[in-house]
Amino acid sequence: MFTFAWPYIFILLPLPWLVWKFLPAGEVKQSAALKIPFFARLQTLNSTSQNNLLRKLRWPQCLAVLIWILLIIALAGPQWLGQTGNALQTGRDLMLAIDLSGSMSTPDLTLKGQNESRLDVVKSIAIPFIQQRVGDRIGLIVFGTRAYLQTPLTFDRQTVEQTLNGDTIALAGPQTAIGDAIGLAVKRLLDYPAKSRAIILLTDGGNNSGTLTPLAAAQLAANEDIKIYTIGIGADSMTVPGLFGPQEIDPSNDLDLDTLKQIAQMTGGEYFRAKNGEELYDIYQKIDQLEPTASDSVNLRPVEPLYPWPLGLALILSMILGVRKVGRFPELRIKRSE
Repeated sequence: MFTFAWPYIFILLPLPWLVWKFLPAGEVKQSAALKIPFFARLQTLNSTSQNNLLRKLRWPQCLAVLIWILLIIALAGPQWLGQTGNALQTGRDLMLAIDLSGSMSTPDLTLKGQNESRLDVVKSIAIPFIQQRVGDRIGLIVFGTRAYLQTPLTFDRQTVEQTLNGDTIALAGPQTAIGDAIGLAVKRLLDYPAKSRAIILLTDGGNNSGTLTPLAAAQLAANEDIKIYTIGIGADSMTVPGLFGPQEIDPSNDLDLDTLKQIAQMTGGEYFRAKNGEELYDIYQKIDQLEPTASDSVNLRPVEPLYPWPLGLALILSMILGVRKVGRFPELRIKRSE
């Protein structure tokens, strides 16, 4: 069906005529006159030339009127509406909170038999997880010394993937503000329906920065019925070179497991521990099994804007009119009497 988005714009159609009709004409300044003996003959020739010029200007005037009409039509927003269809909107509103602190560069996780940094493994597994969440709104928060919203909740999964793939270590600072990250995620989820909101928090350390404590932020999430799924990432042991040869260390000694467990318990979520890439993959697969929540059906109707057609035609006609104006004007010629 053809329609206009803003049909009331057509009230502007008579605007040029109203301006011409009711606004006073500008004053014409008189220049110095030159007395010539054949003024009467010159006046007659000038009058004849003006009449011919007015006849020739009829089509430019009509062209200007047509251009104005086309501009009004384009401004009114012509569009073609397709057939209406009902779509059931399902899914969850998931906010990913990813730790980018300095320790995420530790190469203690194995993925496909190779050691990789924690952040590289997270990207390799979280991006396919995002791709699978068709019908969900996904948002991305990164945190280090501070927490930042990188991508608001959106159905555009490709944008979230590209943003996460471009993140680097210590982008948000070298420390870990878990509480601020949860608080920011809760704030961004408040405007969305209850019972369909969840936060997936991934970190490899303990809260050592920010203004909000993790448990206080978790209580805010619990009050708003927002589940938090916590993932503690990092290997239990790692071989590093030492003064007296290779030695075993625990690269995850800063990981605050108790706090992560309490956060998940307080909000009705779950706590997971990933010591390698395969375990992290399994965790994301479990989270992917979250039951989607059905919402009200949404009426969808495709809309195809048509304003470029009248606008383009008005542009072409304006170019023709402009060429006409810069062309030759009738010349006034006076024959010399003998």
